[in-house]
Amino acid sequence: MGIITGAYLASFWSIPMMEVNLLVFANLLGALLLGLLVGYERSYHGRAAGMRTYGIVCMASAALTVFAGYPGFWWGGSGHSAIAVDPTRVIQGIVTGVGFIGAGVIMKEGLNISGLTTAASIWAASAIGVMVGIGFFAAAILLTFLSASLMMWGPKLEARLPSRRALGVRLEFATGFEPDEAVLKRAIAEWGYMVAEGSLNIAGKGSVVTWNFVMVALTSFPNPDSLFELSRHLRQMQGVDGLQISHARN
Repeated sequence: MGIITGAYLASFWSIPMMEVNLLVFANLLGALLLGLLVGYERSYHGRAAGMRTYGIVCMASAALTVFAGYPGFWWGGSGHSAIAVDPTRVIQGIVTGVGFIGAGVIMKEGLNISGLTTAASIWAASAIGVMVGIGFFAAAILLTFLSASLMMWGPKLEARLPSRRALGVRLEFATGFEPDEAVLKRAIAEWGYMVAEGSLNIAGKGSVVTWNFVMVALTSFPNPDSLFELSRHLRQMQGVDGLQISHARN
């Protein structure tokens, strides 16, 4: 019990200790603001992980990193600084922990996958926090603006670049109708698409057959290019009684 003395408790509130605490607070505040900036872009677009998630991740990452830079002030500067410090182990723990958060925002529904960009940006927010924690303020600010800019203008750049679109299709055929794979592939090829190898999945319930597959455009500008026009062509195929079509990746 003699360890807890007045002098020992006062060491936690000494002037040097308060100066270090203020410096740490400045680090945490900066990390919070940068995390909020990155998270606002996600929040603006209605994503599940928004400003609060990014702010907390970035600030916590900074908190778990910045303390390693002041071992002489641990426990009131009472001599425990002799403990070996390895900040890289702290960073490894941060990256591992944030990985679980990123995995939680990735969702797969049928052939659509969403949340990949959000998960990657959460991981970037933790890196921003680590940089703030170790004192690389300029690099942290640059990474913040690069991450936010990429998420804001990246989709516009992707839309301008040539790419082969992929569509997830679900065809439900009329009762008793037996579809022909060759006929389906030939019709799709006339529209500038092909059935992705190994994507065809056939399900049957009673006399009703359902096909699920991925269509990939043969060129950057398939014909028909419109999703509505393509759905109209598919509905007009013989035996098709139900249709669901959507982008295969997100």
